[in-house]
Amino acid sequence: MRELKARAALEGVKLKDYFARMVQAALSRPSAAGAVPKRSPAPVFRRAKAKPMPKMNNARLHAALDAQDAADARR
Repeated sequence: MRELKARAALEGVKLKDYFARMVQAALSRPSAAGAVPKRSPAPVFRRAKAKPMPKMNNARLHAALDAQDAADARR
């Protein structure tokens, strides 16, 4: 805030006017907000000499968690 006040004073304008100008300048710049970020694939961990794990989706994940919960409950 101090830096903003100092810059406004150096330019001889009120802080609110300087701030409004800075916001307007930032909003008028083209942004990358419309760009879709590239997603990296989920890491796959394999055990040595084991068959690869099947690709997971929400249904398989919940089934695996339910099976683990049932196994824990039996102990």
